[in-house]
This record gives sequence, structure tokens and C-alpha cells, in this order.
Amino acid sequence: MPVDNRVDVAIVGAGIIGIATAFRLAAAGRSVALIERDEPANAASRGNAGAFAFPAIMPLASPGILLKAPKWLVDPLGPLSIPPAEFPSRLPWLLRFFRASMLGRLEASTAALAALNRLSQSETAALTFETGTGGMVRADGALELYQSEAEWRASLPGWRRSEEAGVVVEHVEGGRLAELQPGLSSRLVKGVFLPQWQTVGDPRAYALALLAAARAHGVRFVTSEVARLAPDADGVTLTLSGGDALRADHAVLSAGPWSGALAASLGDRLPVTPERGYNTTLPPGAFDLKRQLIFPAHGFVVTPLETGIRVGGASELARIERPANFRRARHMLDKAAGFMPGLKREGGIEWMGSRPSMPDSLPVIGRSSASPRVIHAFGHGHLGLTQSAATARLVCELVLGEAPSIDIGPFRPGRF
Repeated sequence: MPVDNRVDVAIVGAGIIGIATAFRLAAAGRSVALIERDEPANAASRGNAGAFAFPAIMPLASPGILLKAPKWLVDPLGPLSIPPAEFPSRLPWLLRFFRASMLGRLEASTAALAALNRLSQSETAALTFETGTGGMVRADGALELYQSEAEWRASLPGWRRSEEAGVVVEHVEGGRLAELQPGLSSRLVKGVFLPQWQTVGDPRAYALALLAAARAHGVRFVTSEVARLAPDADGVTLTLSGGDALRADHAVLSAGPWSGALAASLGDRLPVTPERGYNTTLPPGAFDLKRQLIFPAHGFVVTPLETGIRVGGASELARIERPANFRRARHMLDKAAGFMPGLKREGGIEWMGSRPSMPDSLPVIGRSSASPRVIHAFGHGHLGLTQSAATARLVCELVLGEAPSIDIGPFRPGRF
């Protein structure tokens, strides 16, 4: 791309957040360049669980996690793991995570997530309508499952908070549980059905369909790594890996777990960490799965996709480049087979990818301290797909100088 080329907005990162933002800005009449070091939607946007988890308003950072985390952390195959060699570098993030889990912060974080997810639900409906992708979305809800009455009762305070925020919750057992998902183990005695939960048949195909719609609106895709962002009074110069430069009125940083280094180069030292997730995608027909199943005590979900049955989840705090430990994927598959006795485990494809996670479970959405012309939009953790359309709307409003649709104070970069 020639050095003298200029656009209204340059977006760094072509995951689902960057792609949705590119579409929304282009639809608003802005010229947009979408810059990606790899193929588009080829990281977490490829291998996620495919959920529009609008009811998921309870932060991972919560008082309940304080009781579970110590046990999880000493289990190398547990739902939350830090390899011993990684622990010193992850300790500052972990300490912030524990502070964010205190009861006094829970209400504010829950309210912020509820507002963002409500906006996400309406904005996703608008986005899928405008891009013709509504047929890719399934509105068949999700089922959260419990192995004991005590485990279910421990979840009730969170569900009460969710219901107060407008989440529709149905507590189920017995015949109703079997109706929602036949073939489950008798060890699963209680469930919570979430009818507002939606899924997409193939998360990467959905992201690429949005990208096609964005390109039809004039968005240019640039394959390059951004080496440097240099804002000034009139805009931002982005230096690309090949030596070229791109000039933009605004830059949006949405490069997932790679965002931290670029933000730090601007003086915004934000505690975003790579949170690595694992999954196995089994062939179609591996189980007669009616909807997404959630196993909260074990940190994994099972999702029906067009490409098969995806068993995945877990959180591993480690460098992006650390070799994958696929024992974690196999451990989740073992557990899934125990809860779903008819599951056919042959022919699975294993995957590992990194999500960008913040210690307080809230994304970063707001202007950089270095310049109002640089906007951060990253750190969505497990909810990148869920919150992509809302984030696109909020970033677009910031670029256009409009009042945000919701209060973005809880997501401001300077909160740390």
C-alpha cells in the first residue's frame, strides 16, 4: 500500500471484533482499511464455541471463583491453569483478577456486562439483518447442567442477579431436562435452560460472511503486521511490517491478545493476557445434540456446529507461542463422554487458540491516553463473538463523535 494512502479509519486486527467494526464504520460512510497479520478470523474467531451468550452477564471474576481457583490452579488439567514456568509473568494479572473478584466489585461488573450484552443482542439482530447472515444464527437456547442439588443451589444467587437484569431463566429437572437434551447421564440431575442464548453454525464462516459484506461496502483488507502507531494532532500514522505506512484519521486497536504490546507502545499499559482455550471438533453425527450444553463446574461447553460437535473451553494463562498441551482437550473430551454416554469420540480435530482477557472480565473500549484518535477495542475474553456487534456500534459512535449507546465508563482503558 503506498505511503501516501489515507483512510478515515484503520483497524488493526481482523478477528470478529475488527470485522464487525469495519462493517459498521463502512456502513456509516467511512473509508476503512482492515489490517491483519494472518488470514482473517483465523485465531479465536475460528475455534470458539460459536455462542452469542447474551445471558452470560456474571463476570468470571467473582466471589465464587475465589473458592474454586486455588484447587483449579494446582490441577494442570483443571478449568483454570497456569503452567509453572508461566506463573511469575502471570502473577500481576492473577492478583488483579482476585481483587476484581471481591464482592464489592461484583455488582458494578455485572451491571456493565448486562448493559453491554443487552446492546449486543439488539445490535447483533441489526448486523445480521444488514449483512444477510441471519440464517447462520440458531435461536435454540443453551442448557447449563449440574451434577447435584447442592451444586445447583450454589448457582442460584447468580441466576437471581441475572433475572433481575432481564435474563430469562428456566430451572429444569427430570422429564423436562431429558426433553431439552435426550441421552444425558443420570449423574446430571438439574439444569438451567437459557432461551435467549444463540449460536452460530460455524463461527469462522460467520466472520468471513461479515467480512464479505464489509468489503462490499468498500472496506480494504491489508495483509501486514502493524509495527508502530504514531498519533498526532491530525491523525495516526501506522507503520507496516513491509516498511510502508498508512495514514488514518482514526485507528482502532482490536488485535486480540496481540493488542497489549501496541497499546503499551502508546503508553497504555493494560493487563490483557492471552487466555488459551482448547477444543476437539468431532464429526457430524457424533451425538444427537439439540443445543449448546454448558458444564460450569468443569469449565467446558459442547456445541452443535455445521462441521460437527465441538467440545471445548478451559482457561490456560500462558504465552501465545508456548507449545500447546492437547492433554487438556482430551481431558475435556473424556469428561464429555462421561456426561454424554452415546458420544462417538473417533475422528476429532484438536485446536488451541488464545483469547484476550482482562482481569475484571470487562473488555477495553475507549480512547487511548496517547490520543483521542486511537480507540482500543479488545479484551473480550470468552465473549468476543457475543459482544462484537455492540463493540462495533460503540467504536463507530466514538469515531463519529456521537454519544455512546451505553455508558462506556466501566470499559475505559484508564481504569487500571
